[in-house]
Amino acid sequence: MEHRGRALAKLRAIYRFVRYLLGMTAGRLIRNLALIGFMGTGKSSVGRLAADALGFTFLDTDRVIEARAGMPITEIFAQQGEPAFRDWERRIVAELEQRENTVIATGGGLPAIEGNLASLKRHAIVICLWATPEIILERVAAHTHRPLLNDPDPLAKIRKLLAAREPFYREADVLISTDRRSPRDVATHVIHQFHAALPVQP
Repeated sequence: MEHRGRALAKLRAIYRFVRYLLGMTAGRLIRNLALIGFMGTGKSSVGRLAADALGFTFLDTDRVIEARAGMPITEIFAQQGEPAFRDWERRIVAELEQRENTVIATGGGLPAIEGNLASLKRHAIVICLWATPEIILERVAAHTHRPLLNDPDPLAKIRKLLAAREPFYREADVLISTDRRSPRDVATHVIHQFHAALPVQP
């Protein structure tokens, strides 16, 4: 009897979860999967693994911007400033609405720009990858291509930026912690969430 009770409780939990996902994506045509989150949370590595598993194209908005601008992001910031970079992001995000079967990894500040998140949600399930400031610093400490971290106290800068962006990150459809987890483990979780968000076929 106790075993049957646990099984029923589990089924009810699954039912509530499915109802939540269906409500979350109701009225949306999910064709893509978009990963948002702070730098160092694993968007690119997880995104590539998820794209390979799904048979999708992988697209990194930062790499697209660099190709279009003909220079690395550090040079865009240095020569043109952050507003110019954010303008590039807006244009790329608008173009993404025409894509399908694509896993999109976005820049860390992209969701904080007005209109970007709403645009992504028109065609993709939006999943935020999350990590603590300490873990983020461990992962990006050796990187020299992070212009926003050129600061005497990078951990304090990470905490400040993360606090400012957290409200936007929490508007994602799903939040997934990547702390002490392998990219493959996180990618499996991401793929599960993508499939769960797709409309049930009759």
